[in-house]
Amino acid sequence: MMRPVLYALSFLAVIALGFWAYRENYATQAALREVSDLQNEIATLRDALATQRAEWAYLNRPARLRELATLNFDRLGLLPMEPQQFGDATQVSMPPPPVAEDLFINNPQDVMGMLDISTITPADPEGEAVP
Repeated sequence: MMRPVLYALSFLAVIALGFWAYRENYATQAALREVSDLQNEIATLRDALATQRAEWAYLNRPARLRELATLNFDRLGLLPMEPQQFGDATQVSMPPPPVAEDLFINNPQDVMGMLDISTITPADPEGEAVP
């Protein structure tokens, strides 16, 4: 009596596993197709980038740019670059050093207590204590 039920369950398990394997096979093939398409697109974009770099290098040849500057001198007023047009690093103004934020009181606290004014010595404008 138990054998037919076991056979039926085994048969259903084999059918379910076959269906699962069938779906996984097609999902894997779709993923492989997508990877192949992406690799082809990457190769096409790399070729286009190489072409654009070659074209950029061709258009920026010094002789060509010099000729264009000469032809359009009246309209653009471009002059050849000379060493005197460049400055030294000492001529560049550097930004001031950053100020440490912890030197400033950003959040003063109110404290309770008395302040003995007789112990405080006045200070002159240079910051030195006056006796």
